[in-house]
Amino acid sequence: MITFLAIDAGGTKTQCLLADETRVLARAMTGTVKLMRVSEQEATARLHAMLAEVAATAGVSLSQITRTCFGLAGLSSPAVRAWASRALCKSVAGELLLCGDEEIALDAAFSGGPGILVVAGTGSNAIGRSTDGRLFGAGGWGPVLGDEGSGTWIGIEAIRAALRAQDGELLSDLNHGADRTQPGIEFNGVSTSLLREIERHWNLNSLGELVALGNQRADPNHPAPDFASLAPVVARSAEQGDTLATQVLTRAGEQLAELAALVFQKMTSTTPGAPSMTVSSGVPSERSLLAGVGSSWVGSTIGVAFTGGVLTHIAQVRAAMTARLAGTLPAACVRQSPVDPLEGALWRARRG
Repeated sequence: MITFLAIDAGGTKTQCLLADETRVLARAMTGTVKLMRVSEQEATARLHAMLAEVAATAGVSLSQITRTCFGLAGLSSPAVRAWASRALCKSVAGELLLCGDEEIALDAAFSGGPGILVVAGTGSNAIGRSTDGRLFGAGGWGPVLGDEGSGTWIGIEAIRAALRAQDGELLSDLNHGADRTQPGIEFNGVSTSLLREIERHWNLNSLGELVALGNQRADPNHPAPDFASLAPVVARSAEQGDTLATQVLTRAGEQLAELAALVFQKMTSTTPGAPSMTVSSGVPSERSLLAGVGSSWVGSTIGVAFTGGVLTHIAQVRAAMTARLAGTLPAACVRQSPVDPLEGALWRARRG
């Protein structure tokens, strides 16, 4: 029997499926195997345990695998590529295809055809494939240098916005003698209750503890704060009418729209010396986006798909991205449901 193994290793979890030429036989999941987050030993142990589980469930030996497609984050690193090859070749037979996790998600959406994929989970980036098969990307520079619109970005920006509101609230106290017995009072119409929700989520007792944790550097004894875990907290606060939370989520969606627009500009600026994109208020204008676009794109549409926990589960971020794209990139046709990267990995494995 010809069998295929598909693996999607993202920043927070790792999933796999085992299939034959027509059916999915079994699925399994484990924690992240991203080497920036866990040790090589832990990553290898998690990967092998997951593969043993999926093989046992499917009743297929890993020595019978025809081809594996392993999509994982950080593949541009030689160390990551070397580890992935070692870890798979020790236990899995057959041909191995290594590719980025965003590439398999792009294939899940467009099966090798042109389109743009926006990824927003723990991190964020966008990738597009043009009609001639070339790939173009934007973002993905990590939590310190980029990842705008991601879960990590939302968590950090929410704390920053809440602290700014807290400063304003304290100033109001000094000027007007406000009653500090009521948490989450409003200053200039902006509630600071978001700060209290974040403290509760992290089981903190004071603003000082929050500041200390937020600025904590990672070391062997103290992991870095999980800012991405705050994204659902911000989403719940927005649903309850919190102004700060709503503003953060709206900006997240707009930042993701900008990544998609940047990719589109790269895809369509095929003429040497074409005008570069100008940015106004952090968002490309329609005029700048279409400057230098090849005639084959004028009047046509380009599919935009999405994946990742933020865009999948936080409707306000998705709506803000879609709305901004509608105004700045009329050619975009945004899909209504997220793509499953595993489907792209399976497509590649079967295709070879």
